Amino acid sequence: MATVLPTPPRVGMVSLGCPKNLVDSERILGQLRSDGYQMSADYEGADVVLVNTCGFLDSAKEESLEAIGEALAENGRVIVTGCMGREAEVIRARFPNVLAITGAHAYEDVVAAVHDAAPAPRSPYLDLVPQATPHLKLTPKHYSYLKISEGCNHRCAFCIIPQIRGDLVSRRPDAILREAEKLLAQGTRELLVISQDTSAYGLDLKHAAWPWKGSDVRAHMTDLARALGELRTPEGDRPWVRLHYVYPYPHVDRIMPLMAEGLVLPYLDIPFQHASPKVLKAMRRPANEARVLERLVQWRAQVPDIAIRSSFVVGFPGETEEDFDYLLQWLAEARLDRVGAFRFEPVEGAPANDLPGHVHEEVKEERYARVMELTARISAEKLAAKVGQTIDIIVDAVDAETGGATGRSKADAPEIDGEVHLRDAGHLRAGDFATVLVEEADEHDLFGVPVQEQALESARG
Repeated sequence: MATVLPTPPRVGMVSLGCPKNLVDSERILGQLRSDGYQMSADYEGADVVLVNTCGFLDSAKEESLEAIGEALAENGRVIVTGCMGREAEVIRARFPNVLAITGAHAYEDVVAAVHDAAPAPRSPYLDLVPQATPHLKLTPKHYSYLKISEGCNHRCAFCIIPQIRGDLVSRRPDAILREAEKLLAQGTRELLVISQDTSAYGLDLKHAAWPWKGSDVRAHMTDLARALGELRTPEGDRPWVRLHYVYPYPHVDRIMPLMAEGLVLPYLDIPFQHASPKVLKAMRRPANEARVLERLVQWRAQVPDIAIRSSFVVGFPGETEEDFDYLLQWLAEARLDRVGAFRFEPVEGAPANDLPGHVHEEVKEERYARVMELTARISAEKLAAKVGQTIDIIVDAVDAETGGATGRSKADAPEIDGEVHLRDAGHLRAGDFATVLVEEADEHDLFGVPVQEQALESARG
């Protein structure tokens, strides 16, 4: 008589916030899957729902609370984790029926809470073989976020990340490289390196070295970036390696040769936050904007196609019209490729809340609009200069009905930068690398057509 095995419990998840939170979600779900759970694509089919919250800004907290409420209304069995978990009393005051609340990257706690809520005995067969580090991707197959450290040693006046995630804790480089190899073997073609402060990677490990494939790799951003760039996909291609959250420390200059060699994408995501020395000092940020402009010139001389993206805060307490005009002039001279702007928003527990000179909301809105107008104009000019050129892209999606496709250039990170929209691209697949001819451009995106290799060689003469 056949034995009928019980149906494993199913877990649903809502993941909010930054890519670092997304990596946490992937690891939680990966562990649960290895413990015998199945994943549910909707609330109705789940035995328990996880909500991985963001708690950085008040607007993000409200979004998290709304997600918790929706999950409770649809399912009723909800476990809360993530950055807002540190405010358990706020969550329970509104939703006393949540099953459990855990903090950010508390993998063991949240997995234990799921086991309590919906027990699933681990299959004895899984214990017969060694288990790799569990990881369940929530991004498309062809790109993956690679977290290299947790926490941050900075104490910026507007930020509570160290309170939520603690001081810098770096992963060993060999562990990062093993994870990268595994991701490439599973189909990843683009590695998005993330942390709270990528430039500080390995500082807590005193930049010690670990053996890796016959040589040593230091726990240092430049050594790790080179080692990642030397990896290969199963097809022998070099993966795209994209660096995020790079503070402009002096050693960032040593990344330029890696970009020139093609080991790292010519792309830097640098959180400048402002340009006015007075505002930067109040933010507790480095305040050497003139030197930064000099380095931008040097970087562009070494890597002409380098793309610099950054984010800025307008309306920080004490920001005067003179400070804001300084920022606009700096942006006009810096001519960054991608810019995001945020209106200052008080965060509970952040020192900036107690600073004098809070800016009125209507002034924040007006300054935000002026920043976005200026940076959109610069972006449009820089993208228009690419019309008629051929560029390399990675394909994100293909529309079988229209024959069109959407991808990204080396200057575009997923979901935060622009896209490249293609016609006559039905032969491509998601994850393919392709060379395209740029035909049009707008403020944010490019439009073009794939270039067949024969035609490309003919055009090159």
